[in-house]
Amino acid sequence: MLTRRLIMTGTLSGMATMTARRAFAAPSLAPLPCVMAHRGASALRPEHTLAAYARAIADGADYIEPDLVPTKDGVLVARHESHITGTTDVASHPEFATRRRTQTIDGASETGWFTTDFTLAELKTLRARERLPDIRAANTRYDGHFDIPTFEEIIDFVAAEAATRGRMIGLIPEIKNATHFHQLGFAPEETFVRTIAAHEYTRYCPLEVQSFEISPLRLLHGRVQAINTQARLMLLMGERTEHVPDTAGTATPLTFGDLMTAEGLRHVRDYADVIGPSNADIIPRDATGAWLAPTSLIDDAHRAGLLVHSYTFRPENHFLPVHLRNGAGDNARNPQGSIAEIRHYLDMGLDGFFTDDPAIGRLALRG
Repeated sequence: MLTRRLIMTGTLSGMATMTARRAFAAPSLAPLPCVMAHRGASALRPEHTLAAYARAIADGADYIEPDLVPTKDGVLVARHESHITGTTDVASHPEFATRRRTQTIDGASETGWFTTDFTLAELKTLRARERLPDIRAANTRYDGHFDIPTFEEIIDFVAAEAATRGRMIGLIPEIKNATHFHQLGFAPEETFVRTIAAHEYTRYCPLEVQSFEISPLRLLHGRVQAINTQARLMLLMGERTEHVPDTAGTATPLTFGDLMTAEGLRHVRDYADVIGPSNADIIPRDATGAWLAPTSLIDDAHRAGLLVHSYTFRPENHFLPVHLRNGAGDNARNPQGSIAEIRHYLDMGLDGFFTDDPAIGRLALRG
C-alpha cells in the first residue's frame, strides 16, 4: 500500500508534465519530483507574502510553503519564526516600542518583537520587508507593499489560484517551534487541525505537514489524514549534531544524526512519511564550499519507506557550491549553476525539493 500511495501522490503536475521527466541515475519513489516553493518565490518577492506565493504558483510550483506561528490571540500567521524584527517594519512603529524584549526559543536567546505579543489586528498594521536585503536588493522595492497573511487567507488564496488555473496546488505548511509555543500556552497543532477541517480545499488538496519536532507529528499522525486522506507528514532535519528540539533536556535526548541512521529512519517511519534534510546532509561541503563525498541518506530513507524532500536550493552564487559559481559576484543570480546543482541531487534519487525560485526548479526537471 505504501508504494501505491507514494506513486499516486508523488506528482501534482499531471500527464503533460510527465513528458518532461528525466532519467535519474538513482530511483526516486515519486514518478516526478515535486517543486516546493520555499516561503513562496522568496528569491523574487519578500517571503511569506501573497505576492511570493502568487509568483511561485505562476512559475510552476507544485507546493507553496507557509511557516506557521501564532499571534497573541492564537491565530496562525505566515512568518518563518515568531521573531519578526527582520521581516516586518515593526521597528518603525513607535506605538510598539515597549514590546521589544528578549526571550529564549529552543535554547537560543533572541531580542526583538514577536508575533505572540501582538493580536492579529495589531499585526495587520505591520508590513512585510525583505529578509536578505544585501543579497536580494531587488526585492526591497516591495518593502511595505504587503501585510502578514493568516493561514486561512493563504488557503483561500491558493484555492482561488487552483480554480483559476485548473490545476491542483499543494500546501506544505510547517508547524514552527511547537514546544516553545506550548510553554507559552498555545496549541498550534489543534489550531491547525481545526483550520484545515474548516476549509473545503484543505480537505482534498495535496497537503504535507512539516515539523523539526517529533511530538507534533505524533500528535497529528492519523488526525490530519482523517481530514485529508492523501496528506503526508514530514520530519524536518537539522544538522547531524543538533538535538531534536523536543527531546533536548529529556532523559533520552536525540540528535538529528541519530535519526539519520538506518535504525533511526525506521523509527521515523512510525510517525512520518517523508524526511526533510538539508542539502548538506545529502552532500556535505568543506570550509571553502566545495562538495565532499555524498552520504547514503537518500538510499537509506528509501529503504525505510520514506520520501526525501530536501531544502533549500537558492539561485545566487552566495549559496551555490564553489565549483558551480560564476564570476558575476557573490550576490548575483546564477540560474545555470542552480539548475546544475538541483540536477545533481535529482540524479541521486531525490523525491522533491524546496527552492527559493520555483521557475529554476521547474527548468531543472526538464533536462
